[in-house]
Amino acid sequence: MSTTQSEAPAALCMQACGARPLISSVVMSLVVMGTLVGCAPKAEEKKSSGPPATLITVIQARTVTLDVTEDTLGTLEAVIDPKIGAEVAGRVVKVLARPGDKVKKGQLICLLDDADFTIQTRSDVAEIQRLESLLAQQERLVGRQQNLVGRGFISQNALDDAIAQRNALRAQLAAARARADAGQSNLGKTRVLAPVDGEIETQIVAPGDYVKVGDPLFKLVSNKRLRAHLPFPETAAVKMRRGLPVRITSPQAPGKVVEGEIDDIRPSVTETSRALDVIARFDNTQSLLSGGTINGSVVVERKQNVIVVPEQSVVLRPAGKVAYVVVDGKAQQRVVETGAKQAGMIEILNGLTDGETVALDGAGFLTHGAAVSVQDRGKAAPAATPPRPQG
Repeated sequence: MSTTQSEAPAALCMQACGARPLISSVVMSLVVMGTLVGCAPKAEEKKSSGPPATLITVIQARTVTLDVTEDTLGTLEAVIDPKIGAEVAGRVVKVLARPGDKVKKGQLICLLDDADFTIQTRSDVAEIQRLESLLAQQERLVGRQQNLVGRGFISQNALDDAIAQRNALRAQLAAARARADAGQSNLGKTRVLAPVDGEIETQIVAPGDYVKVGDPLFKLVSNKRLRAHLPFPETAAVKMRRGLPVRITSPQAPGKVVEGEIDDIRPSVTETSRALDVIARFDNTQSLLSGGTINGSVVVERKQNVIVVPEQSVVLRPAGKVAYVVVDGKAQQRVVETGAKQAGMIEILNGLTDGETVALDGAGFLTHGAAVSVQDRGKAAPAATPPRPQG
């Protein structure tokens, strides 16, 4: 009886102890299964996800004729900018043009006092009339004496004297007419006329001023034909020669290009800037103003059948300069050798062929083998983002 009572608690204890490991095993199994079930979709999701495709635009490499240029910043100067001076002495009576006025060739711009020249002209006319009368009388005398000599009434010497006096009168008349022409010309010069079409830049005289021959009256500027001064470093001297094409752009005419050519190259380098002064003249079709700044490009070489891409398609990588060719939605890295640049395009000497599709916008964010998504260049592309690191 006592033995049975003492064994019962032990049996119950052993039964309870034996059940706990079983329950723990079952619980652990359920936890592991739940964990595996919960983790399986995430692992599958991670396996299916990867770096997003980089959004880019593309362009084809093409073959063009490329102009190699030397570029500089220059200034404009008017080819025709005369200083109008007095051709006769006199007092300024009237000024008919002011600074900023546009004038035409032959337009009256100033009047000088013409009283003295008018008097002189009258005197010259009177002298001509006097000499013409004397000469006419002498011509008749020579004619009569020639008749008398033929009839033997007078000697040949008398006829010779009459002829000499006639010839002297002819010479005096010619001189008088020349003086009259000069006087008439001087009278006309009291009316100061614009020598060319242009604009009055400076008015130097005012009514009442007395001017002598050669004294300046106005400074006139004509912008019909301009001279471009293009400074280049000494190293460019071997490339420059007369006749090379020149392209000129100016902030005064945005988007417009003026064509010209090199007319002169100064034989010496300027002392202050140590630059070579290259001069190009051209007709001003864009209403440019002299004194303004310009961008000048001299075409020193013209290359045929050159492969070019936009400059932004060429990026720097550890391998050097590269471009990314898009094939089957992937970016393939090509190491390229570049040459000259023009208008945002760059020459490809090696690494690309004509017609290949290369990355444009977003090329700087690509790596070899990266997936790309090509967007139409006509649409506004969002800012490209670098690919996410893998792992």
